[in-house]
Amino acid sequence: MRIRDLLGIELDIIQAPMAGVQGSRLALAVCKAGGLGSLPCATLGPDALRRELQALRSGTSKPFNVNFFSHTPITPDPAVEARYRGMLEPFSKELGLDPNLAPAGAGRAPFTHEVADIVAEFAPPVVSFHFGLPSADLLARVKGWGSKVLSSATTLEEARWLEAHGADAIIAQGLEAGGHRGHFLSDDLTEQMGTFALVPQIVDAVKVPVIAAGGIADARSVHAAMALGASGVQVGTAYLLCPEADTSAVHRAALQSPARHHTALTNLFSGRPARGIVNRLMRELGPMNPAAPPFPWATAAVAPLRARAERNGSGDFSPLWAGQNTSTLAEVDAATLTRALAPLDAHREIR
Repeated sequence: MRIRDLLGIELDIIQAPMAGVQGSRLALAVCKAGGLGSLPCATLGPDALRRELQALRSGTSKPFNVNFFSHTPITPDPAVEARYRGMLEPFSKELGLDPNLAPAGAGRAPFTHEVADIVAEFAPPVVSFHFGLPSADLLARVKGWGSKVLSSATTLEEARWLEAHGADAIIAQGLEAGGHRGHFLSDDLTEQMGTFALVPQIVDAVKVPVIAAGGIADARSVHAAMALGASGVQVGTAYLLCPEADTSAVHRAALQSPARHHTALTNLFSGRPARGIVNRLMRELGPMNPAAPPFPWATAAVAPLRARAERNGSGDFSPLWAGQNTSTLAEVDAATLTRALAPLDAHREIR
């Protein structure tokens, strides 16, 4: 089954939910162009979540996706946090910050019944999850709204698990993908593989539709993914330069510089591996550092450095999320990009 048939969309294109760099404006633009626009919700408080959902419901009659995290919260360890802040202290002093400044909150919350109470008012057509799936009772609530459920798999084992636990389609997230890795059964990154090795293996192993994600940024890569059996594609990095995205000035500058060609997985900014453009913090501490507090508590320690540096026009301490395929990035509107990505047969069908 093509993903457009499962989700009721015109094009086999899903815009990846990207927390911190987009809101409903980008999602609506993609929906109106015939793709599936996505809203990242893990960083939204109750009022912001309701406001964004209202914007989606009032802004389009087409299907849209809302995305949540399914991680198990970890109680912060003061000793671990203090050790990490100590590692960051030279940077704090350089920027004129108090190294003992109390950290902010975690900033990312999992899907809960309290969140579901808000989302239920809007019954979104599609709900996607990162880091597995929520508990069975929560998932039953989502399905009860009539929502289709998507989730990311970084390994064959995770894909089989998602199918067995109720996912309607699986996002095969290759190692090339920007942002957070969606792994949830194992933290061993050596078990993960590139998109074009992962997709056909998952396609052969499950019966639900498979969506390719990671390194897909132009029509050529879309065509390649579909040739390997994908029913659709999820694209993130390519949308970061769209005017409808809220990508920061320093992030946009990095995406348009030669630096964009060097990305790496790092746990420094959140405590969990995520792919971004290599910057000063990653170079000087090493992109993967065991001192980083577990997800999502590393975010709080780095936040003051990020804020001060960005005010100075620097992305040295910012998570510059990006996938490995950045060579075709361009400043185009989201509708133009969505249509340019779509397979040729989709254009013929919607004329």
